[in-house]
Amino acid sequence: METADYTNMLHIGRKIERVRRLRGMTQTELGEAMGISKQAVSKMEQTEQMDDERIKEIAKALGVTEDGLKKFNEETVLYNTINFYENCGVSTSAVSNTHTFNNNFPLEKTVEMFEKLLKRERDNFEKVKKARKK
Repeated sequence: METADYTNMLHIGRKIERVRRLRGMTQTELGEAMGISKQAVSKMEQTEQMDDERIKEIAKALGVTEDGLKKFNEETVLYNTINFYENCGVSTSAVSNTHTFNNNFPLEKTVEMFEKLLKRERDNFEKVKKARKK
């Protein structure tokens, strides 16, 4: 039985790693922000369960909310990214609003594809932002 201050949210370490990568941080940078070594970050990202106080520290270092870290999933990020671009006037011609996920497609390939799409959209956003400043 779990206590109220203990989190087992489908391998919290993997969520920490995903958020760190999406934030563009290396293990070394996260370690420096937390005052721990790169190796300690690596071990932390392999941890399946973690107490809420530790998650709070990690979330602060990553610049996200504790709840956002606990409930993180790629589908939500993709949904929010698409809606952000639609609502800010940035052209979303490269992004489709309908996504079909083939359950036979390996999860790692899906994540890799998502990361490429996210990088492309970030680059497009930066171009638009620079163009508006001129």
